[in-house]
Amino acid sequence: MLNFVRSWYQDKFSDPQAVTLAAILMAGFALIYFYGQLLMPILVAVVLAYMLDWPVTRLQAMGVPRSMGASIVLAVFALLMTVVVLVLLPALWQQGMALAAEVPTMVAMWQAFMLELPQKYPDYIDSTQLSTLVKSFNENLLQGGSSLLSLSLSSLVNLVALMVYAIVVPLLLFFFLKDKAELHRSFARFIPDNRELAKEVAAEMNVQIANYIRGKVIEILVVGFATFIGFYLLDLRYAALLSVLVGLSVLIPYIGATIVTLPVAAVAFFQFGVSTEFGYVMLVYGIIQALDGNVLVPLLFSEAVNLHPVMIIIAVLIFGGLWGFWGVFFAIPLATLVKAVINVWPSARKVAAAEQA
Repeated sequence: MLNFVRSWYQDKFSDPQAVTLAAILMAGFALIYFYGQLLMPILVAVVLAYMLDWPVTRLQAMGVPRSMGASIVLAVFALLMTVVVLVLLPALWQQGMALAAEVPTMVAMWQAFMLELPQKYPDYIDSTQLSTLVKSFNENLLQGGSSLLSLSLSSLVNLVALMVYAIVVPLLLFFFLKDKAELHRSFARFIPDNRELAKEVAAEMNVQIANYIRGKVIEILVVGFATFIGFYLLDLRYAALLSVLVGLSVLIPYIGATIVTLPVAAVAFFQFGVSTEFGYVMLVYGIIQALDGNVLVPLLFSEAVNLHPVMIIIAVLIFGGLWGFWGVFFAIPLATLVKAVINVWPSARKVAAAEQA
Protein backbone atom coordinates (compact mmCIF):
# COMPACT_ATOMS: atom_id res chain seq x y z
CA MET A 1 0.00 0.00 0.00
CA LEU A 2 2.81 2.37 0.91
CA ASN A 3 4.59 1.61 -2.35
CA PHE A 4 1.39 2.29 -4.28
CA VAL A 5 0.98 5.69 -2.61
CA ARG A 6 4.64 6.52 -3.20
CA SER A 7 4.48 5.60 -6.88
CA TRP A 8 1.23 7.56 -7.34
CA TYR A 9 2.79 10.63 -5.69
CA GLN A 10 5.92 10.42 -7.82
CA ASP A 11 3.82 10.03 -10.95
CA LYS A 12 1.45 12.94 -10.26
CA PHE A 13 3.74 15.39 -8.43
CA SER A 14 7.10 14.88 -10.12
CA ASP A 15 6.53 18.04 -12.20
CA PRO A 16 7.13 21.37 -10.30
CA GLN A 17 4.29 22.87 -12.36
CA ALA A 18 1.87 20.38 -10.81
CA VAL A 19 3.11 21.18 -7.29
CA THR A 20 2.57 24.90 -7.90
CA LEU A 21 -0.94 24.33 -9.28
CA ALA A 22 -1.86 22.10 -6.32
CA ALA A 23 -0.56 24.70 -3.85
CA ILE A 24 -2.57 27.49 -5.51
CA LEU A 25 -5.76 25.40 -5.53
CA MET A 26 -5.37 24.36 -1.89
CA ALA A 27 -4.59 27.92 -0.78
CA GLY A 28 -7.60 29.30 -2.65
CA PHE A 29 -9.91 26.63 -1.26
CA ALA A 30 -8.72 27.18 2.32
CA LEU A 31 -8.97 30.97 2.00
CA ILE A 32 -12.56 30.91 0.76
CA TYR A 33 -13.65 28.08 3.08
CA PHE A 34 -12.33 29.66 6.31
CA TYR A 35 -12.65 33.37 5.46
CA GLY A 36 -15.53 33.35 2.99
CA GLN A 37 -17.74 35.61 5.11
CA LEU A 38 -15.03 38.24 5.45
CA LEU A 39 -14.23 38.09 1.74
CA MET A 40 -17.88 38.15 0.64
CA PRO A 41 -17.93 41.83 -0.46
CA ILE A 42 -14.84 41.16 -2.58
CA LEU A 43 -16.40 38.05 -4.12
CA VAL A 44 -19.61 39.95 -4.93
CA ALA A 45 -17.58 42.73 -6.54
CA VAL A 46 -15.60 40.17 -8.57
CA VAL A 47 -18.82 38.58 -9.86
CA LEU A 48 -20.20 41.96 -10.89
CA ALA A 49 -16.86 42.89 -12.47
CA TYR A 50 -16.97 39.76 -14.62
CA MET A 51 -20.50 40.69 -15.68
CA LEU A 52 -19.67 44.34 -16.53
CA ASP A 53 -16.19 43.90 -17.99
CA TRP A 54 -17.52 43.16 -21.48
CA PRO A 55 -19.16 46.60 -22.06
CA VAL A 56 -16.14 48.36 -20.53
CA THR A 57 -13.84 46.47 -22.90
CA ARG A 58 -16.07 47.37 -25.86
CA LEU A 59 -15.99 51.05 -24.93
CA GLN A 60 -12.21 50.87 -24.59
CA ALA A 61 -11.96 49.33 -28.08
CA MET A 62 -13.98 52.30 -29.39
CA GLY A 63 -11.37 54.70 -28.03
CA VAL A 64 -12.96 55.58 -24.69
CA PRO A 65 -10.41 55.64 -21.82
CA ARG A 66 -10.90 52.65 -19.52
CA SER A 67 -11.47 54.81 -16.44
CA MET A 68 -14.20 56.77 -18.25
CA GLY A 69 -15.72 53.58 -19.66
CA ALA A 70 -15.80 52.02 -16.19
CA SER A 71 -17.52 55.15 -14.84
CA ILE A 72 -20.14 55.12 -17.62
CA VAL A 73 -20.93 51.42 -17.24
CA LEU A 74 -21.06 51.66 -13.45
CA ALA A 75 -23.40 54.67 -13.66
CA VAL A 76 -25.77 52.82 -16.01
CA PHE A 77 -25.68 49.75 -13.79
CA ALA A 78 -26.42 51.87 -10.70
CA LEU A 79 -29.37 53.46 -12.52
CA LEU A 80 -30.79 50.05 -13.43
CA MET A 81 -30.37 48.83 -9.84
CA THR A 82 -32.15 51.94 -8.58
CA VAL A 83 -35.09 51.24 -10.89
CA VAL A 84 -35.20 47.64 -9.67
CA VAL A 85 -35.12 48.67 -6.01
CA LEU A 86 -37.69 51.46 -6.33
CA VAL A 87 -40.07 49.89 -8.86
CA LEU A 88 -39.74 46.12 -9.06
CA LEU A 89 -39.02 45.21 -5.43
CA PRO A 90 -42.06 47.06 -3.97
CA ALA A 91 -44.35 45.31 -6.49
CA LEU A 92 -42.83 41.93 -5.64
CA TRP A 93 -43.14 42.67 -1.92
CA GLN A 94 -46.85 43.48 -2.29
CA GLN A 95 -47.50 40.32 -4.26
CA GLY A 96 -45.50 38.28 -1.76
CA MET A 97 -47.48 39.66 1.18
CA ALA A 98 -50.77 39.05 -0.62
CA LEU A 99 -49.74 35.48 -1.43
CA ALA A 100 -48.65 34.87 2.17
CA ALA A 101 -52.05 36.11 3.39
CA GLU A 102 -53.80 33.61 1.12
CA VAL A 103 -51.69 30.62 2.14
CA PRO A 104 -54.08 29.51 4.97
CA THR A 105 -57.03 29.59 2.54
CA MET A 106 -55.02 27.68 -0.04
CA VAL A 107 -54.01 25.06 2.51
CA ALA A 108 -57.61 24.62 3.63
CA MET A 109 -58.78 24.23 0.02
CA TRP A 110 -56.02 21.71 -0.64
CA GLN A 111 -56.92 19.67 2.44
CA ALA A 112 -60.60 19.67 1.47
CA PHE A 113 -59.69 18.50 -2.01
CA MET A 114 -57.45 15.74 -0.65
CA LEU A 115 -60.05 14.52 1.87
CA GLU A 116 -62.64 14.18 -0.89
CA LEU A 117 -60.47 11.79 -2.86
CA PRO A 118 -61.28 8.66 -0.74
CA GLN A 119 -64.99 9.24 -1.40
CA LYS A 120 -64.43 9.55 -5.15
CA TYR A 121 -61.89 6.74 -5.44
CA PRO A 122 -62.48 4.39 -2.47
CA ASP A 123 -60.81 1.45 -4.21
CA TYR A 124 -57.52 3.30 -4.74
CA ILE A 125 -57.12 5.69 -1.79
CA ASP A 126 -57.30 4.81 1.91
CA SER A 127 -58.83 7.53 4.07
CA THR A 128 -56.73 6.65 7.14
CA GLN A 129 -53.43 6.93 5.31
CA LEU A 130 -54.55 10.14 3.64
CA SER A 131 -55.50 11.68 7.00
CA THR A 132 -52.06 10.79 8.37
CA LEU A 133 -50.46 12.39 5.31
CA VAL A 134 -52.48 15.61 5.76
CA LYS A 135 -51.58 15.76 9.46
CA SER A 136 -47.88 15.32 8.67
CA PHE A 137 -48.16 18.07 6.04
CA ASN A 138 -49.70 20.46 8.59
CA GLU A 139 -46.91 19.79 11.09
CA ASN A 140 -44.23 20.40 8.47
CA LEU A 141 -45.99 23.57 7.40
CA LEU A 142 -45.98 24.90 10.97
CA GLN A 143 -42.30 24.12 11.34
CA GLY A 144 -41.58 25.84 8.04
CA GLY A 145 -43.53 28.90 9.13
CA SER A 146 -41.58 29.11 12.38
CA SER A 147 -38.28 28.81 10.52
CA LEU A 148 -39.35 31.50 8.06
CA LEU A 149 -40.29 33.84 10.93
CA SER A 150 -36.95 33.32 12.66
CA LEU A 151 -35.18 33.89 9.34
CA SER A 152 -37.03 37.15 8.77
CA LEU A 153 -36.15 38.37 12.26
CA SER A 154 -32.50 37.47 11.85
CA SER A 155 -32.41 39.22 8.48
CA LEU A 156 -33.07 42.53 10.26
CA VAL A 157 -29.67 42.17 11.89
CA ASN A 158 -28.08 41.93 8.45
CA LEU A 159 -29.28 45.42 7.48
CA VAL A 160 -26.00 46.84 8.77
CA ALA A 161 -24.06 44.39 6.61
CA LEU A 162 -26.24 45.37 3.65
CA MET A 163 -25.36 49.03 4.18
CA VAL A 164 -21.67 48.10 4.24
CA TYR A 165 -22.12 46.18 0.97
CA ALA A 166 -23.84 49.20 -0.59
CA ILE A 167 -20.73 51.29 0.06
CA VAL A 168 -17.84 48.85 -0.27
CA VAL A 169 -18.98 46.80 -3.27
CA PRO A 170 -19.43 49.75 -5.70
CA LEU A 171 -15.97 51.08 -4.77
CA LEU A 172 -14.35 47.68 -5.28
CA LEU A 173 -16.29 47.20 -8.51
CA PHE A 174 -15.08 50.52 -9.93
CA PHE A 175 -11.42 49.76 -9.22
CA PHE A 176 -11.74 46.18 -10.51
CA LEU A 177 -13.09 47.53 -13.80
CA LYS A 178 -10.72 50.51 -14.01
CA ASP A 179 -7.44 48.85 -12.96
CA LYS A 180 -7.98 45.31 -14.27
CA ALA A 181 -4.56 44.88 -15.91
CA GLU A 182 -2.67 46.49 -13.03
CA LEU A 183 -4.43 44.27 -10.48
CA HIS A 184 -3.56 41.19 -12.54
CA ARG A 185 0.12 42.14 -12.56
CA SER A 186 0.11 42.86 -8.83
CA PHE A 187 -1.56 39.54 -8.04
CA ALA A 188 0.88 37.62 -10.27
CA ARG A 189 3.80 38.68 -8.05
CA PHE A 190 2.50 36.47 -5.24
CA ILE A 191 2.40 33.30 -7.40
CA PRO A 192 5.49 31.01 -7.50
CA ASP A 193 7.71 30.96 -10.58
CA ASN A 194 6.71 27.50 -11.83
CA ARG A 195 3.26 28.66 -12.82
CA GLU A 196 2.84 27.93 -16.53
CA LEU A 197 0.35 25.14 -15.84
CA ALA A 198 -1.53 27.35 -13.38
CA LYS A 199 -1.63 30.16 -15.96
CA GLU A 200 -3.07 27.74 -18.52
CA VAL A 201 -5.85 26.65 -16.18
CA ALA A 202 -6.46 30.25 -15.03
CA ALA A 203 -6.78 31.52 -18.61
CA GLU A 204 -9.32 28.83 -19.45
CA MET A 205 -11.32 29.40 -16.27
CA ASN A 206 -11.25 33.18 -16.71
CA VAL A 207 -13.07 32.78 -20.04
CA GLN A 208 -15.38 30.11 -18.61
CA ILE A 209 -16.43 32.16 -15.58
CA ALA A 210 -16.93 35.37 -17.58
CA ASN A 211 -19.12 33.60 -20.15
CA TYR A 212 -20.98 31.73 -17.42
CA ILE A 213 -21.87 34.81 -15.39
CA ARG A 214 -22.98 36.81 -18.42
CA GLY A 215 -24.88 33.79 -19.73
CA LYS A 216 -26.67 33.24 -16.41
CA VAL A 217 -27.76 36.89 -16.27
CA ILE A 218 -29.12 36.66 -19.82
CA GLU A 219 -30.85 33.35 -19.04
CA ILE A 220 -32.50 34.76 -15.90
CA LEU A 221 -33.78 37.81 -17.80
CA VAL A 222 -35.03 35.84 -20.82
CA VAL A 223 -36.72 33.07 -18.82
CA GLY A 224 -38.22 35.50 -16.30
CA PHE A 225 -39.55 37.86 -18.99
CA ALA A 226 -40.98 35.04 -21.13
CA THR A 227 -42.65 33.52 -18.06
CA PHE A 228 -44.15 36.86 -17.07
CA ILE A 229 -45.58 37.41 -20.57
CA GLY A 230 -47.10 33.93 -20.60
CA PHE A 231 -48.58 34.15 -17.10
CA TYR A 232 -49.84 37.70 -17.69
CA LEU A 233 -51.66 36.72 -20.90
CA LEU A 234 -53.22 33.78 -19.04
CA ASP A 235 -54.32 36.18 -16.27
CA LEU A 236 -52.51 34.18 -13.59
CA ARG A 237 -52.34 35.92 -10.23
CA TYR A 238 -48.94 36.89 -8.81
CA ALA A 239 -47.48 36.70 -12.33
CA ALA A 240 -44.57 39.04 -11.52
CA LEU A 241 -43.59 37.19 -8.34
CA LEU A 242 -43.82 33.76 -9.96
CA SER A 243 -41.88 34.88 -13.04
CA VAL A 244 -39.05 36.17 -10.84
CA LEU A 245 -38.97 32.84 -9.01
CA VAL A 246 -38.88 30.96 -12.31
CA GLY A 247 -36.09 33.21 -13.58
CA LEU A 248 -34.00 32.76 -10.45
CA SER A 249 -34.59 29.00 -10.47
CA VAL A 250 -32.13 28.65 -13.36
CA LEU A 251 -29.34 29.36 -10.86
CA ILE A 252 -29.76 25.79 -9.60
CA PRO A 253 -29.60 23.43 -12.59
CA TYR A 254 -32.37 20.80 -12.70
CA ILE A 255 -33.19 21.13 -9.00
CA GLY A 256 -34.37 24.76 -9.24
CA ALA A 257 -36.92 24.02 -11.96
CA THR A 258 -38.31 21.14 -9.92
CA ILE A 259 -38.70 23.24 -6.78
CA VAL A 260 -40.30 26.28 -8.43
CA THR A 261 -42.87 24.08 -10.19
CA LEU A 262 -44.66 23.62 -6.85
CA PRO A 263 -45.64 27.28 -6.25
CA VAL A 264 -46.56 27.75 -9.92
CA ALA A 265 -48.82 24.69 -9.89
CA ALA A 266 -50.28 25.62 -6.48
CA VAL A 267 -51.23 29.18 -7.48
CA ALA A 268 -52.70 27.99 -10.80
CA PHE A 269 -54.66 25.21 -9.09
CA PHE A 270 -56.19 27.45 -6.42
CA GLN A 271 -57.09 30.10 -8.98
CA PHE A 272 -58.48 27.90 -11.75
CA GLY A 273 -58.98 24.50 -10.13
CA VAL A 274 -58.84 21.38 -12.29
CA SER A 275 -59.76 23.16 -15.51
CA THR A 276 -58.57 24.01 -19.00
CA GLU A 277 -56.98 27.24 -17.74
CA PHE A 278 -54.87 25.26 -15.27
CA GLY A 279 -53.73 23.02 -18.10
CA TYR A 280 -52.80 26.07 -20.21
CA VAL A 281 -50.69 27.52 -17.39
CA MET A 282 -48.78 24.29 -16.88
CA LEU A 283 -48.41 23.84 -20.65
CA VAL A 284 -46.91 27.31 -21.07
CA TYR A 285 -44.64 26.75 -18.08
CA GLY A 286 -43.51 23.39 -19.48
CA ILE A 287 -42.80 24.89 -22.92
CA ILE A 288 -40.66 27.65 -21.35
CA GLN A 289 -38.70 25.09 -19.33
CA ALA A 290 -38.22 22.91 -22.42
CA LEU A 291 -37.01 25.83 -24.54
CA ASP A 292 -34.68 26.92 -21.75
CA GLY A 293 -33.11 23.50 -21.34
CA ASN A 294 -32.93 22.53 -25.01
CA VAL A 295 -32.37 25.84 -26.83
CA LEU A 296 -31.26 28.67 -24.54
CA VAL A 297 -28.83 26.74 -22.32
CA PRO A 298 -26.95 25.10 -25.23
CA LEU A 299 -26.62 28.51 -26.91
CA LEU A 300 -25.33 30.27 -23.81
CA PHE A 301 -23.31 27.48 -22.20
CA SER A 302 -21.97 25.36 -25.05
CA GLU A 303 -18.91 24.35 -22.98
CA ALA A 304 -20.78 23.70 -19.74
CA VAL A 305 -23.29 21.46 -21.48
CA ASN A 306 -20.45 18.97 -22.02
CA LEU A 307 -20.69 18.14 -18.32
CA HIS A 308 -22.93 15.18 -17.57
CA PRO A 309 -26.13 16.10 -15.66
CA VAL A 310 -25.08 13.74 -12.85
CA MET A 311 -21.81 15.66 -12.48
CA ILE A 312 -23.68 18.98 -12.41
CA ILE A 313 -26.08 17.79 -9.69
CA ILE A 314 -23.19 16.39 -7.63
CA ALA A 315 -21.34 19.70 -8.03
CA VAL A 316 -24.43 21.64 -6.87
CA LEU A 317 -24.77 19.44 -3.78
CA ILE A 318 -21.07 19.52 -2.86
CA PHE A 319 -20.23 23.16 -3.52
CA GLY A 320 -23.62 24.34 -2.26
CA GLY A 321 -22.99 22.51 0.99
CA LEU A 322 -19.56 24.12 1.29
CA TRP A 323 -20.35 27.72 0.31
CA GLY A 324 -24.13 28.09 0.25
CA PHE A 325 -25.61 30.32 -2.46
CA TRP A 326 -22.30 31.15 -4.12
CA GLY A 327 -21.37 27.48 -4.18
CA VAL A 328 -24.61 26.73 -6.01
CA PHE A 329 -24.14 29.72 -8.34
CA PHE A 330 -20.62 28.68 -9.31
CA ALA A 331 -21.28 24.93 -9.27
CA ILE A 332 -20.88 24.55 -13.03
CA PRO A 333 -17.69 26.68 -13.31
CA LEU A 334 -16.19 24.86 -10.33
CA ALA A 335 -17.05 21.51 -11.88
CA THR A 336 -15.47 22.75 -15.10
CA LEU A 337 -12.38 23.76 -13.10
CA VAL A 338 -12.10 20.26 -11.68
CA LYS A 339 -12.45 18.82 -15.18
CA ALA A 340 -9.85 21.25 -16.60
CA VAL A 341 -7.35 20.45 -13.84
CA ILE A 342 -7.78 16.71 -14.39
CA ASN A 343 -7.30 17.11 -18.14
CA VAL A 344 -4.12 19.21 -17.96
CA TRP A 345 -2.56 17.61 -14.89
CA PRO A 346 0.86 16.26 -15.88
CA SER A 347 2.25 12.90 -14.88
CA ALA A 348 5.56 11.13 -15.37
CA ARG A 349 3.93 8.61 -17.72
CA LYS A 350 2.34 11.35 -19.84
CA VAL A 351 5.64 13.21 -20.09
CA ALA A 352 7.53 10.03 -21.05
CA ALA A 353 4.92 9.15 -23.69
CA ALA A 354 5.10 12.69 -25.12
CA GLU A 355 8.91 12.56 -25.28
CA GLN A 356 8.85 9.17 -27.06
CA ALA A 357 6.34 10.48 -29.56
